Amino acid sequence: MKKLIIVGVSALTLGAAGGYFAGKSEEGKQATATTAPDAATRDSRKARTDTASPTTATAKDKKARSLDGILSMSGGVKARTQALMDYYSGMTADQLTAEADKLSHLPIEQKMMASLLLYGRWAEVDPQGALAQTNKMGFEGAMLRPTVLQGWASSDPQNAAKYFSANPREFVQMGGPGGNSASVIASEWAKLDPESAMTWAGTLTSGQDKSGALASIVREIAAKDPAKAVAAAAGLTGDDQTRADREIAGQWGATDFTAAKAWIDSLPAEARDQAMASALSSFASKDPVKASAEIASMTAGDSKNQAISQVAQAWASTDPAAAAAWVVQQGDNTDNAIRGVMTNWATQNSTAALAFIEQQQPGTFRDQAVASYVMANRSADPSTAVTLAETITDERDRDRTVGMSAMRWMQEDPVAAKEYVQGSTTLSDRAKEMILSGRGPWGGPGGFGRGR
Repeated sequence: MKKLIIVGVSALTLGAAGGYFAGKSEEGKQATATTAPDAATRDSRKARTDTASPTTATAKDKKARSLDGILSMSGGVKARTQALMDYYSGMTADQLTAEADKLSHLPIEQKMMASLLLYGRWAEVDPQGALAQTNKMGFEGAMLRPTVLQGWASSDPQNAAKYFSANPREFVQMGGPGGNSASVIASEWAKLDPESAMTWAGTLTSGQDKSGALASIVREIAAKDPAKAVAAAAGLTGDDQTRADREIAGQWGATDFTAAKAWIDSLPAEARDQAMASALSSFASKDPVKASAEIASMTAGDSKNQAISQVAQAWASTDPAAAAAWVVQQGDNTDNAIRGVMTNWATQNSTAALAFIEQQQPGTFRDQAVASYVMANRSADPSTAVTLAETITDERDRDRTVGMSAMRWMQEDPVAAKEYVQGSTTLSDRAKEMILSGRGPWGGPGGFGRGR
């Protein structure tokens, strides 16, 4: 659970930190590397300005000059985030090092918000020092490392790339040698100089790093000029070309689906469906009804199933009943699609969503609809949710969903919930033991969650 919290906070704050500090460093000058002496001179002037008239400073200003003061501010997360950005923006590397030591006592949510903003600034004035610090921080450091790399690459991609190439083990993550690190550098570099970024990506020796970097560059170009991205990707081959086509289609589909479709139709037959699925995923957020009509022209397979799921989920945000009816019409292999629809529908109109479920025949499709409904509908009476979950035909899905409902019930009425669990003929003995012990449906090693 702790890791999940960290990931959530990181995802929410990462863009703000990188974008804010990158913008600060580029005001009134070209994006170049920031040297420590220059930063120290600027920071010294900033410090003198901030403290020149202490007698005229307001109480609010004084409060905003300390970490604890900022975190206790009223006004919501946005105000505290902005205050932290301003607080860290004028600091030197030494000051940031001292501030980093103050974060250990904070609750995990506050700690990660402040850490991402602090390290985003640190990446500008002393990126290697910031990276060295993250290497001492275990899992939290691994979460912060991409922030540092992004901040560095946003102003000095050449040296960030050199450091990455010279220290590949420092960026080892799940999924390959550099994880997404090469993509981070390439994406930032492409914002400044896509041609140089493309040249660098071509020198990478790891297939995964190279592929990720190329895709990121093409995506950045396509966001501004899809036709230019098509030209930039013309020299790619194999999987790199296929991935580039998907990136271009995704960006183009969001801005001009008609033009994107015309380009997709010009692609080799084997590449069209993957590109179309990507374009429709973007287009669906604007017009899911029109996007759904386009799916009819796709051939059966994984790409079409992916497109169905993406369109259905987008449609469900505005009209879940229509989305669900359309998913049913798509035939087999729509289990994933109904999950996204039901998650939306259960929170918007749980009565109508339940009526839809009751019309479905037993099987995988109904199982997934029930599981998604039960998980999403937190306003339902726990005993009712348990009863519905018991109708799932797949044993693992049933144990998992019933277990989640029973755990929720334990929080509201532990006596009734324990009585149900102990007398259940639906739950396995192992599931009963884990629920009653408070470990829940995942329960660490040996849990009974979905693991197929």
